[in-house]
Amino acid sequence: MQFEKLFDELIEQQEKKLLRDASKIIPNITSDDILQPNDFPELENHPHFRYEEGVLKGLHTAKMACLAKLKTRDG
Repeated sequence: MQFEKLFDELIEQQEKKLLRDASKIIPNITSDDILQPNDFPELENHPHFRYEEGVLKGLHTAKMACLAKLKTRDG
């Protein structure tokens, strides 16, 4: 599906942006580390990081909603 590929690209870009932003706050942080930002008070309490994390979660939610809608329409 074309839209699914688009969502995957948007999610990948946002994940990279989130890691880049987190690296500015905590050098040497890994992509696994940012999956649990509550382990890092510097991230947990950083408004810009939390905003960008919300954008990522929103992209995931929108992708799942579109997939679910297609499934109910087609299935």
